[in-house]
Amino acid sequence: MESVMNCADEQQPSSMANLWSNKQESSRTQKAKGGFVLVHAGAGYHSESKAKEYKHVCKKACQRAVDQLKAGALAVEAVAAALVELEDSPFTNAGMGSNLNLSGEIECDASIMDGKSLHFGAVGAISGIKNPVSVANRLLKEGQKGKLSAGRIPPCFLVGRGAHDWAVCHGIPSCPSEKMATKFSLSAYKRNKRKMELAERMDTGHSQTKKRRQSNENGNGSGCLDTVGAVVVDLEGNVAAAVSSGGLAMKHPGRIGQAAHYGCGCWAENARNIDSYSTAVSTSGSPFLASEDRVLGGVIVLRCCTCVEAQSSQNIQVEFLWSHTTESMCVGYMSVQDSKAKTHISRLPSGTVPGQSLAIEGGVCRLMGVTE
Repeated sequence: MESVMNCADEQQPSSMANLWSNKQESSRTQKAKGGFVLVHAGAGYHSESKAKEYKHVCKKACQRAVDQLKAGALAVEAVAAALVELEDSPFTNAGMGSNLNLSGEIECDASIMDGKSLHFGAVGAISGIKNPVSVANRLLKEGQKGKLSAGRIPPCFLVGRGAHDWAVCHGIPSCPSEKMATKFSLSAYKRNKRKMELAERMDTGHSQTKKRRQSNENGNGSGCLDTVGAVVVDLEGNVAAAVSSGGLAMKHPGRIGQAAHYGCGCWAENARNIDSYSTAVSTSGSPFLASEDRVLGGVIVLRCCTCVEAQSSQNIQVEFLWSHTTESMCVGYMSVQDSKAKTHISRLPSGTVPGQSLAIEGGVCRLMGVTE
């Protein structure tokens, strides 16, 4: 097997123009179970004081996905496992500790896509479920089984109470919304509510409306994180992508963000022939509206191709990158051959303006199959 991802955690990733060096590992006795995962814990602002926590959750998410791949799971199961770990962290805006809406409740969005079958599963504005991505993944699985009784088409996207009830009926336990709120999310809600009340009292007419809206969005976006996501490729070359989000702080109840929408929050598609690439993408950020002064967002991407070499050995070359216009973005990545995940908080260059500047970093990994 071969791994190119054995640099220390402290080593900074290069630009796409510079590739990490290869490091050979010897094993030619059996075919390896392999794969690669890239995750992110939100595009936004990551304080130096909490850098250790952000990196730790990315490391745990990578390890959980790799454990699945080592056990022989396909990419779609591995990517779902990574998202569960990210949702369980109180430091991310997904699942546990998500932003609260105007009514002081947590409503989450999530979606997942299998590049092999092109099946998709999603939930929107779902409450009372600890891991929304688990519901999205179950919707995807049920959809793969085909039509329901009487020829009915199975759902792939459910929202609100309907999504919650469907999840419970399919064995996914409910979790009271108040137990999903954290000390941080509750204090942020109280702070944002006071800001909104003050802005409404100061609002004297139509001319203040835009300023108030921008003030609220800037206040919500500069100090907190957004959608989390992951992309995975397994040794067979199957790709999958997933995304999960608590949505905007102080959003209107029932609002569904881009994380849940087909072709918007995530995308995964296997190569259709030997000359093309498999691709997986997971996005994060605010609505991309032309009227916005600042476009804040982030994305992780991988593409890969399978090559058959001498003596019937097979390898997969994975190219991956992350990019963001926010102040920072925390990422983690790991191949099955690595002993531990690498983590990095990418930041915009000093002096640049978030929403008007762009950071791009990435690398290349080769997953080597072994001659049987």
